[in-house]
Amino acid sequence: MSAGLPYFDILLAGLEQGKPGVTAVFGAHVHWGYWGPGDRVDDSIAGFAAAAERMSGTVADAAGARDGQRILDVGCGFGGTIAHLDRRLSGVELVGLNIDSRQLERARAQVQARAGNSVSFIEGDACALPFPDASFDTVLALECAFHFPSRRRFFEEAARVLRPGGRLAVSDFVPARIAAPALRFQDLVFGRYIERVSGPTDIQITREQYQALGRDAGLRVDRLVDITENTLPTYAALRRVIEEADRHVATALFGARALEAVCR
Repeated sequence: MSAGLPYFDILLAGLEQGKPGVTAVFGAHVHWGYWGPGDRVDDSIAGFAAAAERMSGTVADAAGARDGQRILDVGCGFGGTIAHLDRRLSGVELVGLNIDSRQLERARAQVQARAGNSVSFIEGDACALPFPDASFDTVLALECAFHFPSRRRFFEEAARVLRPGGRLAVSDFVPARIAAPALRFQDLVFGRYIERVSGPTDIQITREQYQALGRDAGLRVDRLVDITENTLPTYAALRRVIEEADRHVATALFGARALEAVCR
């Protein structure tokens, strides 16, 4: 099954062709990088790869991921976060879920569990998780919920599969209330460029709406942290990959610059 996301078509083609920038930046992780206090900021490919690894760690830490847990990574991409967890934790059962069989094929080829851990990758829908109630200690979702048909349904499903006391950690694009109309307006005026490059995408839900959706799903909102500033160096690496991929270049560069401007 394909997820219908044009940028993954571009990434997979670039990976198959062995394009070095695409492979280095998005060969394992398909999310933004994270630069925390004390992290040296550079716009090199290696610098971004390290920052993408830190993003996985940051979200896992927010969820309290630890040894001995059963952990679900929803929208697992090419398995980068599962590989990160496998390296740092022991006695864990790690499950990656994705609706795109092509992404899962690459994840299975790249990620093998260390001794004492288990890793599996399952094709499935984030809004209809194929798992029994109370079957995970931790659920993660890194920069994928904006593609889901319904965040509300995903939150309900995450609450259902979490064990009592379990935690969900999500990294997502959440505009300030004042920015949401601007995003919608520029997307309409410039020919729905976000959808043309990214596929079905909803980055209109504000912070307040996000918290309400979580509460309605039966989740208690523990923390909501704005990491926008920590991710801004990502855009330099992203522009480099767009130019190397050589598909939808003008549209993708415009979209990346517009999103960066809104974030800043």
